[in-house]
Amino acid sequence: MRIHPGVRGLVRAGSVPLLLLVAAGTARAAGPDFQYVGRDDKVHGLSGPKGCVEAKGGGFRAVTNATGSRATLYREPGCKGGAVAVLPPGGGGQIQPYFASVRFSFITKAQQP
Repeated sequence: MRIHPGVRGLVRAGSVPLLLLVAAGTARAAGPDFQYVGRDDKVHGLSGPKGCVEAKGGGFRAVTNATGSRATLYREPGCKGGAVAVLPPGGGGQIQPYFASVRFSFITKAQQP
């Protein structure tokens, strides 16, 4: 396993340092498919998300998308308003200032860039 380059570094939740990890290659770590650090400084995770999902705790900072779907992050609840970022399957990064919801859209290998 390795730390995803987009989220490398420590994220502090209270006084306990946490790392967000993404498995290398095709191996997958047990746990949530989509992870992010909330505005509440807690790590949140979603397993098998579909459609539009609210970001509990308000998404902020480090995000990893280990789903087989494209994740479009929106500033407003209900996947409304302008998109803040779009993460392809396996993508991740630092998101600022925040996001309130995520739409997961399945894409085939032929549709991937």
